[in-house]
Amino acid sequence: MRTLLAGAARCRHPFPPRHLRALRRGAGRAVTADRQTGGILTPAGPFRVTVAGGVLTAAEWRRAPPPEGDLLRAALAQVAEYFAGTRRGFDLPLEPATGFAAQMRDAMCAIPYGETLTYGDIARTLGVSAQAVGQGCGANPLPLIVPCHRVLGAHGTGGYSGGAGVETKIALLRHEGAGGFLI
Repeated sequence: MRTLLAGAARCRHPFPPRHLRALRRGAGRAVTADRQTGGILTPAGPFRVTVAGGVLTAAEWRRAPPPEGDLLRAALAQVAEYFAGTRRGFDLPLEPATGFAAQMRDAMCAIPYGETLTYGDIARTLGVSAQAVGQGCGANPLPLIVPCHRVLGAHGTGGYSGGAGVETKIALLRHEGAGGFLI
């Protein structure tokens, strides 16, 4: 059995917090004057990212203006590459996470492209309940970038808080070749 956190380095968060943070859905958000948001249209729907202080602070399945700024363009170029089938993971600076949010981020980033784990699998590794893992996935401020769509319920897909909900999760898993078990 592979170690759950073996691939956690793929979602890097090398920058120490340098600014005030506000809580949103249980995860830190940057509060800075240099916040920028930009988006693109993907096969799974409109997708936008927000950057502040040189790190990604949010990713959402919502409309946004075209990206302006190097980090926004780089992030959305990687999203476009993911949907083109030429990228399987993201190499972007992420806003630092702490405590349980950091453990959840590392666990989700360790799940390889095209593979899945259950809430229970991650719960056993982290020593928490499956419900806590589900809540941690739901609080993920960077869906797709931090692949919470790869975490499933024991008897099905589980939930998904982004885009069109579970339909978006299924579309992402099918895109990765992991959707055969769902339907």
